[in-house]
Amino acid sequence: MSTTTLTNPPEEKGTVNNGLDTFYYDNSIVRMFLIATTIFGVVGMSVGLLAACQFFWPELNFGLQYTTFGRIRPLHTNAVIFAFVGNGIFMGVYYSLQRLCKARMFSDLLSRIHFWGWQLIILAAAITLPLGYTTGKEYAELEWPIDIAIAIIWVVFGINMFGTILKRRERHLYVAIWFFIATFVTVAMLHIVNSFELPISFMKSYSWYAGVQDALVQWWYGHNAVAFFLTTPYLGLMYYFIPKAANRPVYSYRLSIIHFWALIFIYIWAGPHHLLYNSLPNWAQSLGTVFSIMLIAPSWGGMLNGLLTLRGAWDRVREDPILKFMVVAVTCYGMATFEGPMLSLKNFNAIAHFTDWIVAHVHVGGLGWNGFMTFAMLYYLIPRLYGTQLFSKKLANVHFWVGTMGIIFYTLPMYWAGFVQSLMWKQFAPEGTLVYSNFLETVTQIMPMYMLRAFGGALYLTGVFVMVYNLIKTAQAGTFIRETKAEAAPLTKNYRPAKSEHWHRRIFEWRPITLLVWSLVAVAIGGIIEIVPTFLVQSNVPTITSVKPYTPLELNGRDIYVREGCYTCHSQMVRPFRSETERYGEYAKAGEFVYDHPFQWGSKRTGPDLLRVGGKYPNSWHYYHMLDPASMSPGSIMPPYPWLFEQDWEKELLPKKITAMQTLGVPYAEGFQDEAVADAEQQAKSISDDLATQGVRVVPDKEIVALIAYLQRVGTDIKNIGETKNEQ
Repeated sequence: MSTTTLTNPPEEKGTVNNGLDTFYYDNSIVRMFLIATTIFGVVGMSVGLLAACQFFWPELNFGLQYTTFGRIRPLHTNAVIFAFVGNGIFMGVYYSLQRLCKARMFSDLLSRIHFWGWQLIILAAAITLPLGYTTGKEYAELEWPIDIAIAIIWVVFGINMFGTILKRRERHLYVAIWFFIATFVTVAMLHIVNSFELPISFMKSYSWYAGVQDALVQWWYGHNAVAFFLTTPYLGLMYYFIPKAANRPVYSYRLSIIHFWALIFIYIWAGPHHLLYNSLPNWAQSLGTVFSIMLIAPSWGGMLNGLLTLRGAWDRVREDPILKFMVVAVTCYGMATFEGPMLSLKNFNAIAHFTDWIVAHVHVGGLGWNGFMTFAMLYYLIPRLYGTQLFSKKLANVHFWVGTMGIIFYTLPMYWAGFVQSLMWKQFAPEGTLVYSNFLETVTQIMPMYMLRAFGGALYLTGVFVMVYNLIKTAQAGTFIRETKAEAAPLTKNYRPAKSEHWHRRIFEWRPITLLVWSLVAVAIGGIIEIVPTFLVQSNVPTITSVKPYTPLELNGRDIYVREGCYTCHSQMVRPFRSETERYGEYAKAGEFVYDHPFQWGSKRTGPDLLRVGGKYPNSWHYYHMLDPASMSPGSIMPPYPWLFEQDWEKELLPKKITAMQTLGVPYAEGFQDEAVADAEQQAKSISDDLATQGVRVVPDKEIVALIAYLQRVGTDIKNIGETKNEQ
């Protein structure tokens, strides 16, 4: 291992000499994002705790449609990812970038527009998601007007960041800035490509992609949202704050170069590992697996670069809570980036996918890496912004240990639950039948694990409250320093790096635009190679003649299914395992999903897979199951949905929905949009009449009727493998 070192990040204040520029760092924008990340950390984690408790206490939705798990789970993920971590990223970037560039932010106005625009986006998410306005795509649930706002505010951030870099007084770009640049360009690309959708009304749209293509694009985005929103900016912040907090140089300059370029090039290919044994083409699955395994090298290279930066400072680590948080954060990053490639191996994926193992894996990174790194930055920044000492190191240490125990109590039960689920799902009796044919048996078996998970979450949140108290008392003990005076020499004109300098410094580190362009090239290659053939080569999604478009009523019912977030607990993807085909029916085919905008394959089975639910039960079973799940499935943790029996399904938008589907290539007959409402009413009446014969009286216009129509249709286009036919 090379030990050539990269010096510490530039000092925060210049030395007073003749010919120096005097300027002021803007601390106000840092404090604004600091306050926001603290508030939204409490809010997002509290919603997560509520969701965790609903697994063993479903009545905690309080009988409201706005607080069911299917609606608050995306609220929790968006609040934690974009509100807590997002504001934490901007807090760290606005603080470090000014000091790394020895320049005030390019525009105070753009800084404020960025801050308030981002908070308005978070507010819009907090309002719309509980109301059921969702695209139904994990981590990208926000509807099209909010997507546009995200793109605009992200560009504002990018302009402000690059304007600052271009007016810098520090010639060479420190490694943290490389990661900031890659984050900006890649997140913009991911968000724009994944957000192609066809608006129907102000808060309703359909994904431009369907089925297999939609799944590939979504998990190309979903995996790389983790990579380039939850990882690369935090790696940049790691490279700044660990050397600063430890007062040590970064361990290896050469390793930081390898870490950066290898990580951003390889990471973008790994998205298909979320879709192993699914209906994705095998070549795409294999690419995802290969690059996921390769990803271990740069990920662990970065982890080691961070931890080895602390060499010689371990005595301080034992005493300093900030360094303790950082060490555990980087260690959790290493654990998660080892486990991710391991889970991309098909033999491991066959066990773990759709189980709570994945939940544990995600939260090792979320709670450990992002959470603890954010806490470390908060403890580092508050004393410096207020010109004082941290109020209580003892309380910070209490937070550290309570938070660490919270992570342990959260993740270990979920790992155990994942093993139990998978083993029970796959266990056969000697006579060849499933031992646990009733899916609910697996749910009731792991109920104690769900309770322990909630206890761990409560511990973690308790630590956050301790931190908030500590930070408030620290701020009260000092006076906020709105601006920090600094001095530095301006850049010399006509600069050219000496030939004796390292090649990376000569080519990239004084040319931010060059670095941006090559970062874009590095991340675009993998996306193009994986996505484009799936759209252009017909054999990747073979046509199945028996698959027909949804009827208008079924389409409306599907929209209700999406609105209620049913994909958060139920998959629609029967994988080609004997245990799954015995339990659910014929395994899924790529051609089945060509009219699904968006796809609804899901990523977690809290309830059984629903791909073959159509025709499995009478209409009355679905009616009573939605009214009182436990009446049909004793022991069910699914909440009732009484509002479906009170609200009418939407007729006004139905013609527009059919027209939109025609635009997206669904082969409805010309002019069918004018007949859509009448067609839906006729089908609704037939379902209502059938329910009446089973002793159930329901008005045909109610949402439950539309939902039943959809559920009875799902998976019925494929009866058995002999009925499928590929057409080239």
